[in-house]
Amino acid sequence: MEYRALGRTGLRVSPLCLGTMNFGPRTSEADSFAIMDAALAEGVNFFDTANVYGGGETETIVGRWFAQGGERREKVVLATKVFGGRDSWPNTSRLSARHIRDACEASLRRLQTDHIDLYQMHHVDRNTPWDEIWQAMDLLVAQGKVIYVGSSNFAGWHIAAAVEAARHRGSVGLVSEQSLYNLTARTVELEVLPACEAYGLGVLPWSPLAGGLLGGGVKTATEGRRAEERVQSRGVSQASKLEGFEKLCAELGREPAQVALAWLLSNPVVTAPIVGPRTEEQFTRCLGALDVSLDADALAALNTLFPGPGGAAPEAYAW
Repeated sequence: MEYRALGRTGLRVSPLCLGTMNFGPRTSEADSFAIMDAALAEGVNFFDTANVYGGGETETIVGRWFAQGGERREKVVLATKVFGGRDSWPNTSRLSARHIRDACEASLRRLQTDHIDLYQMHHVDRNTPWDEIWQAMDLLVAQGKVIYVGSSNFAGWHIAAAVEAARHRGSVGLVSEQSLYNLTARTVELEVLPACEAYGLGVLPWSPLAGGLLGGGVKTATEGRRAEERVQSRGVSQASKLEGFEKLCAELGREPAQVALAWLLSNPVVTAPIVGPRTEEQFTRCLGALDVSLDADALAALNTLFPGPGGAAPEAYAW
């Protein structure tokens, strides 16, 4: 396993991040444990979760896995998120200092750990000032409960505003951004990726397989996300592109999921795509992406099948 720095930090993480959103809602605890054990055995040390996954059940499953010992917690770079809440009561969601503190304490209890390696804002909160957010985050860092802070689903200007506000306080600020990014969703190339590159943030693409659309076999899927109506509908609307994609993958002698992940990994701004396997077999197949090297011809063919926005802004839409 060739580890990468998370953005501009000295933290070393695996080039694939294990996403846990299926743990609980779609994957049993026993199977979730098996997937996490397999990840560690293969050298994958980067795990991502969130306080709202499974209504908190996912963090609880990860916590019980840590509690088994065997240096599981020590070996894992643990990322979770704050923003959403589980009810509509005031101050149980978003990014007020109060909610950040309360949510962090609750995540620590569920995860059965004393610290979170990467605490990510799951969404931007337009109603809370950055000084308040960074005061809360800086306090968690000072207390040793959080080591690094990241963002998720931020626009490019949100990243700039957050980083500059942190700099004003003398804080490290954001070290990563988790964005929707895959061959079928390339909008972040306009401003998010350039902002991350300029500020030294590692990019962690979520839904790297477009909800299973790029995993192959959408037409014949009978379970999992690929079988969901919305994915099936998107598969119909993009049938010609997907057929061309799967044909190209066959010519390369690689599975579609591996090629889709390898395409993301070819971008130097990307640190680690987040794969969210439902089964251990799916996880193992995703690992094959680390052995895929796409040459210039393959990258050009993929760009033709799934064209991006035309580059970075403003050149993508202006002179």
